[in-house]
Amino acid sequence: MAVAPESIEPWRDPARTVAERVNDLLGRMSIEEKAGQLGSRWIGNQPRPAAPAPDEGPGAQSAPMEDAFAQKAGLGLEEAAAAGLGHLTRVYGSAPVSPAEGAAELARQQAVVVEASRLGIPAIAHEECLTGVTTYGATVYPAAIAWGATFDPELIGEMAAAIGRDLAQLGVHQGLSPLMDVVRDYRWGRVEETLGEDPYLVAQLGSAYVRGLQDAGIIATLKHFVGYSASRSGRNHGPVSMGRREVIDVLLPPFEAAVAAGAGSVMHSYSDIDSVPAGVDSWLLHEILREDWGFTGTVVSDYWATPFLASMHRIVEDEAGAAEQTIRAGMDVELPDTICFSHLPELVRNGSLPEEFLDRAARRVLTQKAGLGLLDPGWNPKVDAPEDIRLDPPQNRAIARRLAETSIILLEPGTALPLGDHTEIAVVGPCADDPRTFMGCYAFPNHVLPKFPGHQDGLGIEIPTVLEALRAELPGTRIVHETGCSVMGQDRSGIPAAVAAAEAADLCIAFVGDLAGMFGLGSSGEGCDVDDLTLPGVQAELLEALSATGTPLVVVLVSGRPYALGDVAPRAAGLVQAFMPGEEGGAALAGVLSGRVEPGGRLPVQIPRRPGGQPYTYLQPPLGEPSSISSVDVRPLYPFGYGRSYTSFEMSGFEIDQTEIPTDGRFRVGLTVRNTGERTGSEVVQLYLSDPVASVVRPVHWLAGFARVRLEPGQSARVVLEVHADRTALVGRDLQRLVEPGVIGVSVGTSSRDLPFEGSVTLTGPVRPVGHDRVLDTPAEVTML
Repeated sequence: MAVAPESIEPWRDPARTVAERVNDLLGRMSIEEKAGQLGSRWIGNQPRPAAPAPDEGPGAQSAPMEDAFAQKAGLGLEEAAAAGLGHLTRVYGSAPVSPAEGAAELARQQAVVVEASRLGIPAIAHEECLTGVTTYGATVYPAAIAWGATFDPELIGEMAAAIGRDLAQLGVHQGLSPLMDVVRDYRWGRVEETLGEDPYLVAQLGSAYVRGLQDAGIIATLKHFVGYSASRSGRNHGPVSMGRREVIDVLLPPFEAAVAAGAGSVMHSYSDIDSVPAGVDSWLLHEILREDWGFTGTVVSDYWATPFLASMHRIVEDEAGAAEQTIRAGMDVELPDTICFSHLPELVRNGSLPEEFLDRAARRVLTQKAGLGLLDPGWNPKVDAPEDIRLDPPQNRAIARRLAETSIILLEPGTALPLGDHTEIAVVGPCADDPRTFMGCYAFPNHVLPKFPGHQDGLGIEIPTVLEALRAELPGTRIVHETGCSVMGQDRSGIPAAVAAAEAADLCIAFVGDLAGMFGLGSSGEGCDVDDLTLPGVQAELLEALSATGTPLVVVLVSGRPYALGDVAPRAAGLVQAFMPGEEGGAALAGVLSGRVEPGGRLPVQIPRRPGGQPYTYLQPPLGEPSSISSVDVRPLYPFGYGRSYTSFEMSGFEIDQTEIPTDGRFRVGLTVRNTGERTGSEVVQLYLSDPVASVVRPVHWLAGFARVRLEPGQSARVVLEVHADRTALVGRDLQRLVEPGVIGVSVGTSSRDLPFEGSVTLTGPVRPVGHDRVLDTPAEVTML
């Protein structure tokens, strides 16, 4: 029987404005019902230790300390949703289930949420989606650090749109990506999840991801706001010793750009900055995010970050204190389970917390639910034909292949690349025949499957290894394989066989690097930090032994972070860096090595020369540069933005259209790029600015714009970048962002240390304060000639 329109409660009426609906609903809700919208429940999260030895610590986990907190949050879903529920956590991403099984479970959980509570409001379903949907059988794209290597926002947006479509067809509403953290220390295990060490690069690529995901109807969640990547010694959850100026100048701009791009949610960091945890920092969560940037979405906690305020940070006595402080600061939803926020009704009733804070957070959550259609009459969680859903279709794999090919960085072609005619090639190393090494720690096979050691159905997707791909790529060449050693561990017993294979071959290709995991079960990934930047395990010894054979040695790094290659590069007949290239990484690497694919990647992080003491990014002030006042040479082996090609390019015609502009003006920088080689290829034009004299210390130079240019042999293009004076803004001594008059250096080239074209522009007029409405990007025009 149809419901007469006049009988619909105002909050269920789609014809009314969202604000009208939410106001009506809030007026009907009890304190408990408001608090219920701020909580979550993770059903099916059962820690499954992978039978570790007694001295090896906990088994496989997909979130920090999940073994302890899963027991603590042990309410059944009906009990957890008795007053309503904000979020359902990872229904698809907690066990190896098919789309049909996941859809049935999501429908079941949503039915429980609707039926258990008086108002019957469905929950927001969220999933992880950093390298694709973190569920069994879904496409695994390259790790985020590989996205950084593409310098290609359009391609990242295309990938994100595909991820969004996959989430939408599963009935998911919110994705917990992208990471907007700026790398500050390569030893940090989560470098692989970032977009690199430059704020502008991270901002441009991350914003493209946000637009792609949200165009598909999925709420993007920015991680981790803020400071997580800047911990002391690169230690996971470590304290952050950083002043507010550096936070504002380096760490916040990517988040600011992504908020401007429309991100619907922000996840606060585990970190404490200068002894204040992000989850209780009203300066970050309210003043910056809400008042300065105008953010209207939701702030969600990182998993169990709210109880960590009591158990780890020790700034409150108990979970009730954690709930009170974080909601006052501006946090809205506790993930992945309601532990602390269950105390909110009691805090309001005893007068410790004004109800207005509850209303503020509930309004934000309900506004999102209204936008998602969850308040509409007749809403149905049923996924149409889930048995027909394919999460790794050919169109996804095509995007994954293009991403992998574009991200692979040729460091040195040497004497061996691209491959010539070889009778026998020895393929060695732990990354040659293990597809897991191609994937990041948030890819389902590395993130969740280790909790299911008895699972018999494989990784869920087809991931050809590079060994298989090379055999297909080079059918006329005999390829002999020896592993040599594992990624981690000290077993050297396989090295002699690898050496023998190299001695018998006319070329050896060694694939070394990382295996991503969680909390110490990998050499890279969350909780997998390192003391220095030596290759894991005994891989350095393997390379040394292979080099000693005299057989030409091509070294391919398949890793989640940069490793020190100062001892490797001089002895290599070719050197390639591939940052966890995803399910199509094998074919992409084989194509780059053979020369079928033109390598297109550029370094989003530097490659160090030595392993210890200098986990150093390019964004440094003058005192961070090499100097006679220190005996340590901090120069990288390969700088930020660096990458070689199998073709050659020539740049000419550099010009700046103005030598003087006002502090609210703009200028244009142009040059011509020509492919002077015999192969099609891509060059990445990079624009850097510098501030020779400023009121505060500034970096020697910083990336202010870039453009990827693909050219046929002999083809030329004119690249013009438009720079607004806002792009020169600094954070002054009073922590206000300013555009100052004076000379600004302008440099263009192909890396942060290869800038052959230099000029300057003088800014005139008064010091000009700027805010969130300033120009955040440098548009590039590419015109083929």
